[in-house]
Amino acid sequence: DVFQVVPSQRLSRHVNAAPFTIYRALRAINPSPYMFYLDMQDFQIVGASPELLVRFEDNEVTIRPIAGTRPRGTDRQSDQRFAEELKNDPKERAEHVMLVDLARNDVGRVSIPGSIQIGEFMEIERYSHVMHLVSNIAGQLRDDVTPYDALRAGFPAGTVSGAPKIRAMQIISELEAEQRGVYAGAVGYFSHSGNQETAIALRTMVIKDGRAYIQAGCGVVADSDPTGEYQESLHKARALLRALDEAETIAQERRQDALID
Repeated sequence: DVFQVVPSQRLSRHVNAAPFTIYRALRAINPSPYMFYLDMQDFQIVGASPELLVRFEDNEVTIRPIAGTRPRGTDRQSDQRFAEELKNDPKERAEHVMLVDLARNDVGRVSIPGSIQIGEFMEIERYSHVMHLVSNIAGQLRDDVTPYDALRAGFPAGTVSGAPKIRAMQIISELEAEQRGVYAGAVGYFSHSGNQETAIALRTMVIKDGRAYIQAGCGVVADSDPTGEYQESLHKARALLRALDEAETIAQERRQDALID
């Protein structure tokens, strides 16, 4: 039915730390292109997303798929070994090419024919706990569509759903016990000038009623190793879990200082 599907799992933990303390810890542990803290009154969203969903600027639509993951090495040699392994893994390359094609199709739905360009292609991008393969696809927006149409064309991202998208989403709905909520959605802005930029809600947690909810997924294809894919999802959640640990330590130290005072 599908070439790839991207299932996810949800983790949850009790937290005593203030949500903004958790955000500050995450910012220090896992600095990312898209850092955000949203206070929705009865819950908070804390995130450090590495991945653009859709950008529209100067009449150009950009999607930047991330697909392919390895953990960071413990030293420079092991880090480089993981990077070479990622770039040369036939399965990872095939999945990435498929998702680049999907992104190119999404951009093409709202772009002038012949204007689509692939800039970066399968570049290694490193973060605190993982590294990824990244590509960049851009096209010129047609006159008969709007920036909102561009966002609609790219949502949800193929990197968090699969290919083809509709059937992949149906399978996800069948397999996942709970609705995704914020996870794999979009966080961003629309400016008065018409420009917009949204990130995929990855490396993101929701904090509600004293619990933190974390979700992470992995791309599954016919020849995937189930254990490896499961471990990949845990690697993606690791920075968030570390941020919770750090924030709890800070909160405990503050409580102790208050008792001493």
